[in-house]
Amino acid sequence: MSLDLPKISGTLARSMSSYTSNKKLQIDNLKSIIEFANTVNSQTAIDSTKYSNTRPYLKAEVADKLIGAYKTPPTPDSWNVISTDGSHIDIDRHLPVPCSLINTGTCYISYGKKPEANLINEPSLKLHQEEMYISNPNNPNESELLTGNLLSIERAIVEINTLLEQVKLVDNGLPTLALVDGSLILWGLSGQTYKSYVIEHFVKLGLINTLEELRQLSLTSKITMAAYISMPRSTEVINAIRATSCPQTSEFCGERCNSHHSQSLPCSNTNGLLDKDLFDVFLKSGERSPIYKSQSSIPMMHYGNHHTYFYYLHAGNEIARIEIPEWIATNPELLNLNHSIIYDQCKRGQGYPVSISEAHEQAVLSGRDREIFKDLVIQLALQNNLDTRSSQKDRSKQTPWL
Repeated sequence: MSLDLPKISGTLARSMSSYTSNKKLQIDNLKSIIEFANTVNSQTAIDSTKYSNTRPYLKAEVADKLIGAYKTPPTPDSWNVISTDGSHIDIDRHLPVPCSLINTGTCYISYGKKPEANLINEPSLKLHQEEMYISNPNNPNESELLTGNLLSIERAIVEINTLLEQVKLVDNGLPTLALVDGSLILWGLSGQTYKSYVIEHFVKLGLINTLEELRQLSLTSKITMAAYISMPRSTEVINAIRATSCPQTSEFCGERCNSHHSQSLPCSNTNGLLDKDLFDVFLKSGERSPIYKSQSSIPMMHYGNHHTYFYYLHAGNEIARIEIPEWIATNPELLNLNHSIIYDQCKRGQGYPVSISEAHEQAVLSGRDREIFKDLVIQLALQNNLDTRSSQKDRSKQTPWL
């Protein structure tokens, strides 16, 4: 049965009115929050935001100062941008053959005296046992199927591996930005109980190996890299301000507050606010925030000297979160290159990096693409005399009964 819109519209209208009132109150609180943050000296901010597992919220660790604005550095005369994005089709238990597909799109653009561009689409099929499972190298009887959350993480690794391979192909000697859509933090592993061989497959053998190769390339060439997150809903900088303003110990905080709400002033001034709310008011177009260090458990435990840092960028039409590895965060030249080219990309793409948009167009799998892939699997299964009967549940969904 379709959605009964008359039933929900009244409730939605009342809820929207209440939400709007709360949002206005939150925005009003921003002025006092910014005034406070501007008075905090760097050392106090650094000390107040050091890692503590007794506070009940994830906060950013201040690397320089709590809040600030940095103008856009000049872009080089000529430069390259390489971006990747991905899409995938998960295993469908209604199909006669268990398989999955990862489709990776890449965009290469060179700007300046000799402009050129190249768009690439690369589908990768997983059908055989060794492709569809992560196996424990120390115990061949132990394996984990790449589906659902794990296939999404696998796709992220494929995207960044593809980024590395395309960087290696560029030999014009120009400064290069390697840009991936999404996060460098493998959030899908956080809070899970995956065994160590699964984490090693994605982190050490996947992400960290690739980041290390990019780091090595950056030692001899001007190569910077980043992950671009559009419309982020993070609260880590807000929580850093919350921790800095809190007059209580972290132990007291752990007993009386929760991850998104406090009942006591001054911490309650930050209730409901996002980092992008803060920087939408504080930053001007093209400016970035200070650099912050993520305290997420995955990079804290597994990334080593590739730990994830981040900054916020006013991209013109939105506040974006830019994630970078430690070796870029601590290199002023690569950091400035990062900032300048990403903002230039956003200007060219009407507020969003044009290279990511083009990579997305190469990667996206439409509903029609998915149906064609499904039909192809069934057709080839028939040709090979395999049982192609669909499940009764799948068949009932396709057949209207009333």
